[in-house]
Amino acid sequence: MSRIGKQPIELPQGVEVKIQDDKVTIKGPKGELTQNISDDILVVQKENQLIISLKRKTKTSPAFWGLTRALLQNFVKGVTDGFEKKLELVGVGYKASMQGDKMLKVEVGYSHPIEMQVPDGLVVSTEKNFITISGIDRQQVGEFAAKIRAHRKPEPYKGKGIKYEGEKIRRKEGKKAAGTTK
Repeated sequence: MSRIGKQPIELPQGVEVKIQDDKVTIKGPKGELTQNISDDILVVQKENQLIISLKRKTKTSPAFWGLTRALLQNFVKGVTDGFEKKLELVGVGYKASMQGDKMLKVEVGYSHPIEMQVPDGLVVSTEKNFITISGIDRQQVGEFAAKIRAHRKPEPYKGKGIKYEGEKIRRKEGKKAAGTTK
């Protein structure tokens, strides 16, 4: 029995839900998102709540029940508030800038700058040594932030690299100087 799947999803004012055979479309003030639903899952709208339940129980259906509920909850939050990730560049000479609206240029210690195309549906802004990624799809925001971070993960000795804002880097102690013997 899924504890997450049993909980209803509260629909705020201004959010519309359209349920078809195997798709759920959620539309709000910031945009519209669509999710395919498994055949074993039943989604019903009652007043201002979405209720997710099982049509039939199989080996994997309880896992999909909780997953579907979590995805739809993220869609509701995304179309009303949106999601945002901040990345911090730590290191001498590390910087990021936008080239137009859809090209991110990151310089993180390589002989060449890294240029990345910003996916549709995301807004990226840069300020000093911070990159802010925002959008309505939580998965898309997190995936693009992870792609940027993968170019130069923070290293444990000096902490240089690209890290999430607020991320704690586990630091290692460097080599000790050899003692002098006479």
